Amino acid sequence: MPNPRLTGLGSGLFCALVMFLIGGLCAVLFGASLTAYGVLFLPVCVLTAVWVRRADLMIAPVVVPIAFAVGLLPVADGDGGTGGKLMGLVTALATQAGWLYGGTLIAGLIVIARRIRLVHRRRSAAGARPSV
Repeated sequence: MPNPRLTGLGSGLFCALVMFLIGGLCAVLFGASLTAYGVLFLPVCVLTAVWVRRADLMIAPVVVPIAFAVGLLPVADGDGGTGGKLMGLVTALATQAGWLYGGTLIAGLIVIARRIRLVHRRRSAAGARPSV
């Protein structure tokens, strides 16, 4: 399995692009199934939180909700016009909030676990050095 390290901007672009593509695929293959979109959102959250580099860890829980909304653009129902599309997007965000919160929680937990491990490593490395 690849182990890329994405910057904060890179992880945001990765997550948004993948979610937009998943949204388009769900619109074409599953008839705009919001459940399929929500289920596919969860692995993207995991990958984003795992692949972001250490210096940008806290960006992952911020970009996944934004990417969720970006990916809903092709899936959200809307009756013509900008207002109808916007109402469809707001409705989809409201009805699929469970997937959104779940994915954000997953990304946040992974980031917190990685941060704790990083701090623990730094402290043990500092403790192992002889003091002068």
